[in-house]
Amino acid sequence: MSNVFTVIMAGGSGTRFWPLSRSALPKQFLPLTSQQPLIAETMKRMSGLSTPSRTSVVCGAKHAALVKKALPKLPRQNVVVEPEARNTAPAIALACAHVAHADPSGIIVVLPSDQHVADVPAFQKSVEEAVRVAETGYIVTLGIKPTRPETGYGYIRLGEPLSGDARKVAAFAEKPSFETAQGYLVSGDYLWNAGIFVFRADVMLAAFASHMPELVKPLDAIRAAWSTKKSAAVLAREFKKMPATSIDYGVAERAPNIAVVPSSCGWSDVGSFNALPDVRPNDAAGNVSEGEALVIDSSGCVVLGGKRLLAVVGMKDVVVVDAGDAILVLPKDKCQDVRKVVEALKKQKRLQHLV
Repeated sequence: MSNVFTVIMAGGSGTRFWPLSRSALPKQFLPLTSQQPLIAETMKRMSGLSTPSRTSVVCGAKHAALVKKALPKLPRQNVVVEPEARNTAPAIALACAHVAHADPSGIIVVLPSDQHVADVPAFQKSVEEAVRVAETGYIVTLGIKPTRPETGYGYIRLGEPLSGDARKVAAFAEKPSFETAQGYLVSGDYLWNAGIFVFRADVMLAAFASHMPELVKPLDAIRAAWSTKKSAAVLAREFKKMPATSIDYGVAERAPNIAVVPSSCGWSDVGSFNALPDVRPNDAAGNVSEGEALVIDSSGCVVLGGKRLLAVVGMKDVVVVDAGDAILVLPKDKCQDVRKVVEALKKQKRLQHLV
């Protein structure tokens, strides 16, 4: 697929994986599902569909070196550095400008850098179908067929059929209550929103012009200076003028040419420690452990040890993480509350535990 470009979004902070994830080493650079960091797995699953020379990574300045280390085959000029974090719409606009400079009608596959896919062949088949639909002028998203009434994800309501398995998007739905999510699952009309998009560069640039016109002028200035000596200064000046808006709100929820390809590929957003048993090997009692961890008479636990021995005895459904300078202990069903630790440390100015 010679005209397919991969854009990997690597600007997230991953606070729900503290104390492993820090501002200097966020979630996407951690080996949470294999021996490789999540961002390396993301690039690897596009093998055969795209190439390193047609892959770009959008990240913040402090993480550019981590990207280069994790992805040694990625050309240096393909690390697109955001001057500041301004949500996904400006980041994707910046990536569009980068790709359109090489091929205005190139197909862009936008992937979050911190997700997991168990069935890569199924994922690639879905991407190939999405590319075919995108070639006809649609902005396509991959929708994951739900396996449970999940309240932590946004949803996509299926519309009328297009070619193959593709459907028009009838609506996007926010994170639902448990009862609403149960209804979505039973109906069969809803998919999980994975934040994966496929589109032609020129189609997305036209969508920005129609639905986010305030973004166009600074983007045009950045594009005009792309290959000049002033490019860095222009980027720093103009990028901050772009609205700090998500691509979902800025374009996907407004544009009429939105399609979805349903996919069953063993997808997970690896959103918290609670997700690790779904993406990593378990022992006979359902425990996940690594490092110097000793788990005895316990079940359903996540125990991530460091260099010193970490022993867990007689526990059920708990998370214990030793990061060397900090230890986290909490019930699995409270994993979303790790953010409260990060907030408390910021409030107390104990910043040494956040970097």
